[in-house]
Amino acid sequence: MVRSRRIPFDGDRVLRTAGAVFAVALLVHGADHARRGVGELAPAVFWLGNAQTVGALAALFLVFTRTRWAPAAAIVVGFAGAVGFATVHLLPDWGPLSDAFPGAHSHAGVTAFSWFAALFEIGADLAFGAAGVYALRGRDQTDRRPVGAADVSGSTMGT
Repeated sequence: MVRSRRIPFDGDRVLRTAGAVFAVALLVHGADHARRGVGELAPAVFWLGNAQTVGALAALFLVFTRTRWAPAAAIVVGFAGAVGFATVHLLPDWGPLSDAFPGAHSHAGVTAFSWFAALFEIGADLAFGAAGVYALRGRDQTDRRPVGAADVSGSTMGT
C-alpha cells in the first residue's frame, strides 16, 4: 500500500524563493535604466524609483533574515511595486510620473529588453506580494493549531 506523505507548509521557503526572483528582476530592470541612461527620466520617476528600490532592499532584508515582518513587507512592496511599475511604464505618457513605453520615441532607448525588464519586474513584484500573502496565511493557520500540536514545517518565520 502506498501512503501519501503530507508536505509540510513552508511559507518561509516560498517567500525566500520569490524574494530571490524579485531581487534578480530589480537588477534586470535597473540594468535597463542604466543602459537607457537615468538622465532620460523625469525627476519624479527617478526619485520614486529610488524610493521603491530602498523599500525593496528593506523588504528583502526582512525576508532573508526571516523576521516576522517579512510577509507584510513583501505584500506592501510587491503589490505597490507592481502597480507603480505598470502605471509608469505600461500606460501611454500621462505626465511627470510617466516613463511610458507605448509610443516611446527612439531617443528614449526603449527596446525589447526594456519591455522584458519591465514585465519581468512587474511579474516578480506580483509573485513577491503573493508569496507574502501565502506566508502570512500559512502562519495564521499554524498559529491556530491546537495546543500541543507539533510544528512540522521547520519554518523559523515568526520567531
